Amino acid sequence: MVGLILGGGKGTRLFPLTEYRSKPAVPLAGKYRIIDIPVSNCLNSGINRIYLLTQFNSVSLHRHIRDTYKFDRFTGGFVEILAAQQTMEGANWYQGTADAVRKNLRYLEQPGIEHVLVLSGDQLYRMDYRQMLKTHVDSGAEATIAALPVTEEAARGFGIMRLDDSGRVRGFLEKPQNEEELKMVWTEPKWLDDHGIPSKGRGHLASMGIYLFNRDTLVQLLKNSDYEDFGKEIFPMAIRTHKVHVHPFDGYWEDIGTIRSYYDANLALASSKPPFQLMKQDAPIYTEARQLPASRLEDARISNSLIADGCTIESGCVIENSVIGVRCHIQKSVTIKDSIIMGNDYYPAEEGKRSKEEFPMHIGEGVVIEGAIVDKNCHIGAGAKILRSSIKEDNYDNGNVTIRDGIVLVRKGTVIPPSWTND
Repeated sequence: MVGLILGGGKGTRLFPLTEYRSKPAVPLAGKYRIIDIPVSNCLNSGINRIYLLTQFNSVSLHRHIRDTYKFDRFTGGFVEILAAQQTMEGANWYQGTADAVRKNLRYLEQPGIEHVLVLSGDQLYRMDYRQMLKTHVDSGAEATIAALPVTEEAARGFGIMRLDDSGRVRGFLEKPQNEEELKMVWTEPKWLDDHGIPSKGRGHLASMGIYLFNRDTLVQLLKNSDYEDFGKEIFPMAIRTHKVHVHPFDGYWEDIGTIRSYYDANLALASSKPPFQLMKQDAPIYTEARQLPASRLEDARISNSLIADGCTIESGCVIENSVIGVRCHIQKSVTIKDSIIMGNDYYPAEEGKRSKEEFPMHIGEGVVIEGAIVDKNCHIGAGAKILRSSIKEDNYDNGNVTIRDGIVLVRKGTVIPPSWTND
């Protein structure tokens, strides 16, 4: 089995975090990147042949993959990026998820591949794909989709499947809204209970965007159509023409493809009872080994927060419900609440050795940050205030500071002058 991770398009829902990087390269939980989640799930499931399809702003993603996932020559493993490129067969960019895979079928048609696992690059979850493969093989399916049981209210925002008693998918409805549509895709609670998943009032099975295909089935579906999207076109076609089964999943799963969902998921990871456990001995989340020193905390008060490697947090600081990324330097008496500080890509030059154009990339004394996301390599001048409570207009953008989904975002590399406020 090979893993095929779809790196996404322009990432407009995560803009401006995707202004200079692709969606899978966006930092997560202080020290990771979003792409580390599907890659780690693959490695923990024994899948060490992984292709990553990318197109937009992919330089930082390429660098992260190159520096992080290195295999010795004896395992035959790899994480290989398949970027959009001009070939003899065509010169167009990827037109959608299915089109991206279609343009790279030659890599999947190599000998020794029986199954292809298609994954999204913007989800937070932990799954052993070997269990999904068992469901796939035991049912004799040609394609299998992972599904999450959800309530009727939540079902209105997902693609929902209709099953028969054997678990074969017989229908699919995108975002059912009225009672009649919801009834059409209702799953009996007994079916969930019989498969070891307590129904708990969740009578609808939502697509997680995780697909497992027999290799030959996937090749046939793509070659015999010009459909461009997996979820909206290829999968519904597969239901009509092939044997498709469902693999029920009952763990934590979150789509973090929007600013609000990304913000909420990060702060949830910093809570006292995180819904997703980063620390798990038998299924770790891998990332780049940066060789950074341990963080140094002076007389600071920190609660329900994640502090990454290589940080300095000086005396008098108060940090609550926040995520502090790598190499952060937070000076005295700073208050940070309900915020994500992504940190820095490198340590700045020491004072006296910096040019006039360089800034120290730290959060200055007395700064207050609440309800914000501060991207990498920013300098926040002393006494500045970045406050969610001061928001008067959503989608505000002055080129350095943006407001989206009710969250203040400071763009990468921004210099905020002393005493500045968004009030």
